[in-house]
Amino acid sequence: MKLNTNKRKRFRVSNKVKKVAKFGRFRLSISRSTKNISAQIIDDTKNMTLLSASSVEKDIKSNTKIKKIELSKLVAEKLAKKAQEKKITKIYFDRGVYKYHGRIKIFAETLRKNGMEF
Repeated sequence: MKLNTNKRKRFRVSNKVKKVAKFGRFRLSISRSTKNISAQIIDDTKNMTLLSASSVEKDIKSNTKIKKIELSKLVAEKLAKKAQEKKITKIYFDRGVYKYHGRIKIFAETLRKNGMEF
């Protein structure tokens, strides 16, 4: 089966993270489009999503005329708050196909400021 470039990149990054994710940490998978951003904290041992946050949710979407960078910060703050409620502090950051640049970098830095370790 021949994979295209994006699938190869995603597989390469996610596979490296999954190998080490079995040591008591969860994986934070991030996904972005041209307008929105979403993230999930995943337990790879049980293959289930523990938490998720997205810019499409009602309380975040209600803010009209907001920049994409600010949207990333809001989603990261919301995810960090949910994670602290479930006492999750240590995660592995799975950036997927995206470079650690721009909205992805701001998302990660905001998570770190709110107490997440990766």
